Amino acid sequence: MRLFEKYLTLWVALCIAAGVAVGQFLPAVPTTLGRWTYASVSLPVALLVWLMIYPMMLKVDFRSVRNVARAPRGMVVTCATNWLIKPFTMFAVAWFFLCVVFRPWISAPLAEQYLAGAVLLGAAPCTAMVFVWSYLTKGDAAYTLVQVAVNDLIILVAFAPIVALLLGVGGVRVPLDTLLLSVLLFVVVPLAAAVATRAVVVRRRGLDYYNRSFVPKFDRITVAGLLLTLVMLFSFQGETLLAHPLHIVLIAVPLVVQTFLIFFVAYGWAKSWKLPHDIAAPAALIGASNFFELAVAAAISMFGLQSGAALATVVGVLVEVPVMLALVRIAVAMRGRFA
Repeated sequence: MRLFEKYLTLWVALCIAAGVAVGQFLPAVPTTLGRWTYASVSLPVALLVWLMIYPMMLKVDFRSVRNVARAPRGMVVTCATNWLIKPFTMFAVAWFFLCVVFRPWISAPLAEQYLAGAVLLGAAPCTAMVFVWSYLTKGDAAYTLVQVAVNDLIILVAFAPIVALLLGVGGVRVPLDTLLLSVLLFVVVPLAAAVATRAVVVRRRGLDYYNRSFVPKFDRITVAGLLLTLVMLFSFQGETLLAHPLHIVLIAVPLVVQTFLIFFVAYGWAKSWKLPHDIAAPAALIGASNFFELAVAAAISMFGLQSGAALATVVGVLVEVPVMLALVRIAVAMRGRFA
């Protein structure tokens, strides 16, 4: 783990390059894996994400979940950032860059499509990868679990109205099959597996063995899952990356700016409230990252597979992991500033 964290930027760059190379020189690999999808969720990617999440679920002391109620400020930061701030700053930042700054390079109709994709990303806070970011910043696993669960419930009622408000379109259809399948694969299944594993191992070998010997065995699985996920994602999207290089960069600019902005808004808020770092870091990272499976599915269902909105959500996939890993490093570096 120390080697991974020390050379994090290098590993990420190598995995991105490897993914693009696989997509270009071994196209049968992403083509074959791409057939294994259901409700716009890639099952191979879901498996790798599951391998990352399961080891982190093993570290949750489920009795401590009830202690979350004793620290409500962390939930306030998470929910307010995700639902009262993030969608609207995403709209403002994306509109400014796509419709004003980049007007000479992007036509008005296409800019509106890209803006729609950005709004879909901004209205869908992350579900799965948050557990990875929390783990890398030594976040409170039990608190992160509750934060994610609450966000998933809010998505059910808030996603469609917020998108309809910001885009001025009616009849926004939330792809419930994508949402429910993602929650099942990324939260329910690994959580249930971890609960069962913990019960069996503790009963047979004791809690001390479980914490000191059993759980650490899975650390390398988390790292391998993260790096393989990068390779797979970029093998799927490498063609898009090479086919539209200028527009990919132009779309990525507001997404990256928004990600850093919302991270520092939530992180600064948490620090001003004197929240502990293991709650503040996941709260900021949940707001910064996106539920891109939901955003991509919504863009395709509302605007079509070949639309600018769909392309913008795909760019969200491309920038998500590298940018979030950079924010993880910032969060870790700032740990000493928290009580």
